[in-house]
Amino acid sequence: SGEEQSPCLFQFHEDGFLVLEDFFTAEECDSMRRQIQGIVAEMEVPPHCRTEFSTKEKEQLQAQGSSDYFLTSGDKIRFFFEKGVLDERGNFLIPKEKSISKIGHALHAYDPVFQQITHCSKVQELGRKLGLERPVVVQSMYIFKQPGIGGEVTPHQDATFLHTEPLGRILGFWIALEDATQENGCLWFIPGSHTSGITRRMVRAASGTSTCVEFVGSERAYDDSQFIPLPIKKGGLILIHGEVVHKSEQNSSESSRHVFTFHVMEAKDTTWSKENWLQPTSELPFPSLYT
Repeated sequence: SGEEQSPCLFQFHEDGFLVLEDFFTAEECDSMRRQIQGIVAEMEVPPHCRTEFSTKEKEQLQAQGSSDYFLTSGDKIRFFFEKGVLDERGNFLIPKEKSISKIGHALHAYDPVFQQITHCSKVQELGRKLGLERPVVVQSMYIFKQPGIGGEVTPHQDATFLHTEPLGRILGFWIALEDATQENGCLWFIPGSHTSGITRRMVRAASGTSTCVEFVGSERAYDDSQFIPLPIKKGGLILIHGEVVHKSEQNSSESSRHVFTFHVMEAKDTTWSKENWLQPTSELPFPSLYT
């Protein structure tokens, strides 16, 4: 648009991420946490988690069941658990609210609180500042990062999972609902790593194969010393370029690190890959960010 770019947007294009402190109020964060508490309180263990692991064949069916549960979660609100929290009958070994890893992938569409946050005027205004013309919301997740067991997320690029042509059309909005610290698993980034494309893609496997998705290509080896930590206070927003390399460590602390995150695609002149695990459906076409 030829307008002068604000210094912060220049920083975003330079680094591939941007930290915006105090983007949301404490009240907005608390309303999201309260809403999720209610959702978890009513949660039943999904049937695929209750299959007893016995024979090898059962294990494959189990994997198939859970993969199907994942693959068809794009237009639903579904539950994903940390490892080791269920016994072989699918009963919780620890309180269920402590066992859950994340909820996805359509909170933005079906839950009034998360829908309101995703489409709030502050977010829309930021989209316009970023020059997004036809942004659509492709997925959302509530991530718990449970105390002591919240697993690490290895270095990755979001475009590995959400592929577009051309690249550079995916943007993550990552909202800290409590302080994210180095102890409880804040994000780490390699500044400037969003400019060299991607080397790996997760694609839907051919039907009839035992896994539902597979990886094509290989992950680059990343130098640990290149990562910088981005601790952020409750209410802060981190914008994440689809190709920037980022990770988070296991939560070794006694406090959780709750986050609401959603991904937006600039739909103008963009093709969403038919091979992505996540696909728009007739029930839920990708909704416009701008209302």
